[in-house]
Amino acid sequence: MAVNALLYVVAEAITAAAWQSPAYSYSYNYISDLGVPDLDTFEGRVIDSPLHWVMNTGFVVHGVLFVLAILLLRDVFVGKATRRTIVVLAFVHGIGIALVGLFHGSQQAVEDGTSVLHGAGALLAIIGGNVAFITAGIALIGGRVNVAALVRSRVLGGTFVAFGVLGIAAFGYLLATAGSAYDGIPERIAVYTVMAAEIIAATALISRTGETRNGKEDHTSHRRNQRARP
Repeated sequence: MAVNALLYVVAEAITAAAWQSPAYSYSYNYISDLGVPDLDTFEGRVIDSPLHWVMNTGFVVHGVLFVLAILLLRDVFVGKATRRTIVVLAFVHGIGIALVGLFHGSQQAVEDGTSVLHGAGALLAIIGGNVAFITAGIALIGGRVNVAALVRSRVLGGTFVAFGVLGIAAFGYLLATAGSAYDGIPERIAVYTVMAAEIIAATALISRTGETRNGKEDHTSHRRNQRARP
């Protein structure tokens, strides 16, 4: 999951660096502006993204890897309802962000009607991803996980819930204030909360698994030493 989030951020940075004049603005431009294949002016924003295919690939790959990661990790959670909810939300996020990569937010998309799919994809991606981590956070706080080292990890669970709530709040703010000179800021908060939660989740799983493995090895070594004593 950490690699998935980093690939997304790198794809965004590479595409933004190739953006033509005027310079791409992380505070003004939308993330999906990077994926528009046409030289365009849309909602007052001049769009010229030569490496649009890099960003669009990043969108689709992130969606696929997110779903695969959740499917692999679903048994970490206790209870069919919790597992099913998180998996469904993962598919909502994955399908949504893939739609963002396949259908663009541009004047051409408005004219051919595909902008609806782009907007729906953005909605699904942001809501699905953030709510998935809120659900995972609540499960962690309640101890409904199978990984012993993560049971009742209130700090980790609280972090997931906080990120998810922040992401949804930022998205709500974006919808309420759309058209400002700073739309890129709340949009990025709404998206980056999911990426940050992915990195934290992967780090926690790796570190806790390593601690558990080391603990088992130390216990085994201790038993062997006891048997070896005369």
